[in-house]
Amino acid sequence: MKIFLLLVLLSCRLILSAQPTPPATQYTNAQARYQLAYARGWVPPRAVGGPVATFTAGAPAGGATVKVSQQALPDDRRDLRLLGAGRPDSVWQRIQRLHRVQVLRLDQHSDGPTDEIDYEYTYAPAAPATRTHVVGRQLWRGGYEFRVEYRAATAQDGRYLAEGRQLVESFAFTNSPWPSRRYADQICDGKMYGIAALRFHDGQWEDDCRTIHEFSTANPTATPRAHRLVLPFQSYALAKGFDNCLYSVTKAPTNAPERVYRYDPAARRGAYTDWQLPAQGPENVWISAATDDHGDLYFMTSDANQLVRVSPHEGRVSVVWAADPIRKAPYYSLIGFASAGTHGNFCLDDASTMYMVYSTDGSLLKVNMNTKQPSPERIMLDGLPVRGGYSDLLMQNDAAGRRRMYLAGPHGLYQVDLARRQATRVRGGTYTDLAGCNLFGVVPPAPAVPPPTPTTATWEGRVLDATTSLPLPQAQLRLDRDEAGTAVLLSVRGSFTYTTAPGRSYQYHAQHPGYFPADSTWAAAPGPLVRDILLRPLAVGATQQLATVQFEQGKAALLPSSATALNKLVLLMIDNPSLTIELRGHTDNVGPPEKNVVLSQQRVAAVKAYLADHGVAGTRITGLGLGGAEPITSNEQETTRRLNRRVEFRIVGL
Repeated sequence: MKIFLLLVLLSCRLILSAQPTPPATQYTNAQARYQLAYARGWVPPRAVGGPVATFTAGAPAGGATVKVSQQALPDDRRDLRLLGAGRPDSVWQRIQRLHRVQVLRLDQHSDGPTDEIDYEYTYAPAAPATRTHVVGRQLWRGGYEFRVEYRAATAQDGRYLAEGRQLVESFAFTNSPWPSRRYADQICDGKMYGIAALRFHDGQWEDDCRTIHEFSTANPTATPRAHRLVLPFQSYALAKGFDNCLYSVTKAPTNAPERVYRYDPAARRGAYTDWQLPAQGPENVWISAATDDHGDLYFMTSDANQLVRVSPHEGRVSVVWAADPIRKAPYYSLIGFASAGTHGNFCLDDASTMYMVYSTDGSLLKVNMNTKQPSPERIMLDGLPVRGGYSDLLMQNDAAGRRRMYLAGPHGLYQVDLARRQATRVRGGTYTDLAGCNLFGVVPPAPAVPPPTPTTATWEGRVLDATTSLPLPQAQLRLDRDEAGTAVLLSVRGSFTYTTAPGRSYQYHAQHPGYFPADSTWAAAPGPLVRDILLRPLAVGATQQLATVQFEQGKAALLPSSATALNKLVLLMIDNPSLTIELRGHTDNVGPPEKNVVLSQQRVAAVKAYLADHGVAGTRITGLGLGGAEPITSNEQETTRRLNRRVEFRIVGL
């Protein structure tokens, strides 16, 4: 009967041990913009909406959090690539302002539409006992900033750090499309607009020039949607950007620089931009505006002597010309005499051609935008009233992709058939300027091209005291690669910079008298990396893990891979002859506890014997086998359980 029960218990244990690790739970943002995976024991946010989502583990006072936040970038930054050729200054400066900060990692990369900075650091806002560990990712995509960040006391590293880091690393954007705020990513819709010259108020017609009418190219004869008095000034000039916002400038002849105003017809809100047009000249006004096939905006003065380009992608304003090219046309004397009407109203097509309209008779003038040369003849249109008052042109596509030219004339909107040179009235209304950009937006923009991969890899950092965060300029730092080593010089502030070719791998060793040495690796990736090296001072009670000391399964026989770590301990003991240590052996919780204690004692004895064989007096070494009594992480999974099978040493005398 006892044998039967024993077999049942063993089979149950095998079944339990064979159970797969519970899968992480997926969390998806309410707008379906991103998703994460969190481990069992982490509590997700109660609501899936809002700009901030917080995951928690443990009690609020002594636990850990992973916070995910998203926010729209300011308008002056939404179109910028936020990773330049240099260091990621914004994150670096934020970290550097923290008290007693130790930077463990800070690097950057880009995949085209997304710029990203990954970072890890610790800092002490108050007493040393309250040092905080931070692991984070900051990403910029589509004019938005996303930040996902783990925070917990460093005393909780063994309990929460591994799972928190996995949660941070699991952050990824979903495949669900969501609108980009970056100007270059927009696709212009099929709506067209006009500034209404007049409005009917208190039983009579009066000047307006502040109300915008919204038309659909599918049916421009339908009653337009009125955005009443939405401009803060009277205007003759209106352009529509690829972001489906409208851009305008005052018609006041101030001969002073003028700021461009942006109006969002979807939100019915407007605000001044930082773009400033130059002074327009005496007795002149900004009379017309248009959009080209790159999404750049153009503004022209009433005498056609100044054409200015605004590039929303770059936030740059430049002068295209400062002299009217039509003056070189053979027919200029017919339209350029004193008191003649203006020909400064214009539109652009996708073949680098500008069409201008002579306000007196509605004839069209052409200019090659590449050469700034005018066509030698005017295009005379049939179907127009005899008297003047022609105020603008617009080239627009309808929903089927068919090109349409519209002409704002006296008391009417006309459609122009260029091939037949025929104008047809489609609706009434008087408009000072027309705006649209669908001609250039029917084809989605090409995918963003990732920036070129940096040709160098640079590691920048400091060698610091891990307890005080003070620099150690007298420390020695060495990088080894392929049996060749390089000594790296430190500044008086303990800082260093090392540049090499990407793809190389280095072993680095840092040491300073009175400190534990630091050994690790650096895989040189393209671009900049910021990472401090922390040296822990030798002090009674300080404990150091022998990370690569390993044994045969269930035995006390050292594996050959243990030699590197043990030889470094030998050197430490030789360099510090007054140093005495206590070896401490640990196991996981698999198996009988008493056998684990014995096994840990035997492994401590094996390490002590190795040190003695290499010249360290046995009187300087004591040993203690603790079995599975002091785990540093969870024993529930093999990936973390193996971290509990370790040997470490504690300083007992200096």
